[in-house]
Amino acid sequence: MPELSVVITVLNEKENISPLIAEIDSALAGIDYEVVFVDDGSEDGTQQEIIKNDNSRVKLVELRKNYGQSTAMTAGIDYAEGEYIALLDGDLQNDPKDIPSMLQKLKDEDWDVVAGNRKNRQDGMFLRKIPSKIANAMIRKLTGVYIKDYGCTLKIFRTEIAQNLGLYGELHRFIPVLAKQQGARITQIDVAHHARIHGKSKYGINRTFKVISDLILMVFFRKYIQKPMHLFGSIGFTLFFLGVAINMYLLVLKIMGHDIWGKPMLILGLILLLGGIQLITLGILAEINVRTYFESQNKKTYQVRKIYTGGQIIKPAIISA
Repeated sequence: MPELSVVITVLNEKENISPLIAEIDSALAGIDYEVVFVDDGSEDGTQQEIIKNDNSRVKLVELRKNYGQSTAMTAGIDYAEGEYIALLDGDLQNDPKDIPSMLQKLKDEDWDVVAGNRKNRQDGMFLRKIPSKIANAMIRKLTGVYIKDYGCTLKIFRTEIAQNLGLYGELHRFIPVLAKQQGARITQIDVAHHARIHGKSKYGINRTFKVISDLILMVFFRKYIQKPMHLFGSIGFTLFFLGVAINMYLLVLKIMGHDIWGKPMLILGLILLLGGIQLITLGILAEINVRTYFESQNKKTYQVRKIYTGGQIIKPAIISA
């Protein structure tokens, strides 16, 4: 088993492969490592370039088609064999020279995740930096996970944390949030960032709505995944009682001889009443689903980081199956 697995997802990065492997080889001298490339449906000969540079440390996982970065990362983590896992971009914008210091910090200070924070970021101001700052601020505020740079791929994990991230859809942007849900201890460190030399960026301003959608999901996962009734029930009961209050008021008006038919307030009261009942019902159903999820798979609602016995540390799996 190597000490470190470097997982790199690539899509049409042919020109970056050889210099990236050379940089990794230079940066990780003295570390027992492997490089796991995941080709996510490249059409420019990236696979052949990786095979050409193949050595005993390089592994290629070729996917049948383009699944997206999150799925490709999951494949790389699944095939990684190291005690620790580093995620690295394949475009040469991350610097492999930062990996040894990040790994050392993780081990010396007993962290579960060390995330990179791109210092002096070499990207466009209006299309990349400003939207990224706004998105990072929103994610920190709404999730309570205070990482400066959610967009930096360069991160190092203990393998048991990485293997249980649950990267679906495009949730790779929220890896620190997913790790925090496992109870992971996370820190961050400034890392270098370089301008892209070869190839084209796969990101654009059109990803904004995807980030917002995923952020809503992450807020729910972070705060209510084990207690959905607290979300749906609170909103539902609030709407329900507002509806009851409005309808009681209209009932009094009706008893006093006023005509209430067709009043906007009557329609509002009915909508709030029915909406409240629906949300309360949804909360109950969500609670049943949560219990089904955990109990049908014998999953635990808690996770153990370490167990001490006889002065020795036993490291259990992060999720008991």
